[in-house]
Amino acid sequence: MKFGKLLKRQIEQSLPEWRDQFVSYKELKRIVSSISGCPPFPAEEALFVAALNADIDKIDAFFLEQEEEFVIRHRELQEAIKAAAAEAEVAAIRREIVDFHGEMVLLLNYSSVNYIGVAKILKKHDKRTGGALAPPVMEAVRERRHFVQTETVSLMVRECEAMMGAMFPTAAEGQAAARRDLEQLAAAEQGIFRNTVVALLTMQDVRSGSSTHGRHSLPPLTLPDSDWLRSFQPPSPIPIP
Repeated sequence: MKFGKLLKRQIEQSLPEWRDQFVSYKELKRIVSSISGCPPFPAEEALFVAALNADIDKIDAFFLEQEEEFVIRHRELQEAIKAAAAEAEVAAIRREIVDFHGEMVLLLNYSSVNYIGVAKILKKHDKRTGGALAPPVMEAVRERRHFVQTETVSLMVRECEAMMGAMFPTAAEGQAAARRDLEQLAAAEQGIFRNTVVALLTMQDVRSGSSTHGRHSLPPLTLPDSDWLRSFQPPSPIPIP
């Protein structure tokens, strides 16, 4: 699947309020395609750099905003678990944990997809112009931008999975009931859980099949490793040419 189509699908499967926050790959590609003739291309180059920088700023600000919100929600969930007593409270917390886990995985996927988008559009630009804009821009992104620094969110994902282990039955006789509870929660949460699974597959396949391996490879990312989550994964991989 071409990256443009994969990005379109990721946007469609994202949360509605996130859909304007992705890299403007189609518009950046249009600007690159408009470059013609022989170098130098001062006007076109300035337009491309300005548009790309605006996108990177947008992505970075959105990721940081979401990360800060998740840190607060994570703390609140921990406090709610300690205070929960009634079964209705426990059930509500279970639903919130599933949602929260899903949104954090979607944010990790958001980081991956946008990083790949920036790398790919820079590769197209350099191929079109014969320039070498990609190395310094990607180095600056890796070293200075929040949206590729995913350690905090990855840690909260793992801690959220530990919460799930505490909130759902783990004894052998309770596993079937736990699975039924989780399936019911997944169906009730309007696609967040399903999109979480798609996000996991995308992150795995982006890393295994992307042409951006090498100098611009994605930074290391510890993916969630839950047996119950992997059991929901559809079998079809998503190749990224």
